[in-house]
Amino acid sequence: MDGQELVKQTLDQIPQANANAKRVVGLVKESGRITGYQLSDNTFVKKQQAVDMAKQGQIAGVGIAHRGDTEYLKSIPDGSENNNLGNLPAVSPQFES
Repeated sequence: MDGQELVKQTLDQIPQANANAKRVVGLVKESGRITGYQLSDNTFVKKQQAVDMAKQGQIAGVGIAHRGDTEYLKSIPDGSENNNLGNLPAVSPQFES
């Protein structure tokens, strides 16, 4: 089993992305922790909203994982490092209320 398959096994779910699914292009962080994401259409979503969107196929290239009771997005390994969530830039949040 290669490293990509091993990482995929750590995901709880790998949703099928819709044809018009957005991609995560930036991370919103507070005190070093990811609290939200910037999407490819320049919208900002909070972490749980992004998880819900991914489950509905609205965000491509991510799977769902969990730590304790908290679900979060995790990159689906594809052999490219530049689109891994951990390599994306931190951005300033502009959440809509």
